[in-house]
Amino acid sequence: MTDYSFAGFPAGTLDFFRQLEANNNREWFQANKHLYEEVVRRPMISLVEAINGFLASAAPHYATEPAKSIFRIYRDTRFSKDKTPYKTHSGALFIHQSLAKLASAGLYVSVSHKEVEVAGGIYMPGNEQLLIVRNSLVDRHLEFESLARSLQKLMGDLQGEQLARSPKGFSPDHPAADLLRRKQLYWYVTLKPELALSKKLYGEVTRRFSAMLPALDFLNQPLLDHEKKARRQAELQRTRW
Repeated sequence: MTDYSFAGFPAGTLDFFRQLEANNNREWFQANKHLYEEVVRRPMISLVEAINGFLASAAPHYATEPAKSIFRIYRDTRFSKDKTPYKTHSGALFIHQSLAKLASAGLYVSVSHKEVEVAGGIYMPGNEQLLIVRNSLVDRHLEFESLARSLQKLMGDLQGEQLARSPKGFSPDHPAADLLRRKQLYWYVTLKPELALSKKLYGEVTRRFSAMLPALDFLNQPLLDHEKKARRQAELQRTRW
């Protein structure tokens, strides 16, 4: 049987991020890029490959190759007051292969000198995707609430920004009004940064990923149904011509 475990990040990983935070400029990074490759990028690729091994049997539709999974270290500073050029963490996202990145429910892990982050859910849905999910929750909110309760021990409460009032077209008296006001639906926990250096990291991450998978499938199913319907309609249009 293939061993998909991960030995942990090297001892210098956390120190690299500490130094990067103190010297967040191009000159320092270029002089230390070999360290970034050695203690951050290559180990993160190994972690993603190990997680993909777990997902291959648990939920293959979320397996994401490292080139697409791992976020760039370079920050997008175009619309930010903070012009520091580099992120002081390394993160990876595991997305549903049939849905758009960020607009659908996915899994996330990141490592820094401050914490290990583990998250799952829909973080940046577009208006169309959010409406589709809300319509699903109108009829199936009890099922989703049950899934959310099952995650409280490992992942805490459901998180995300909320509207002050019920969105247009949804009754404020609906029993799921609190859910329907949400603009994001995700779970997020932080673990001690030293965990990144341990072989226990893989197990702690995959244990939480495994627990979140039913909730993610619940959120993604109406999006998948919508995509399937849109493809059928497009095919019908083509055959008419």
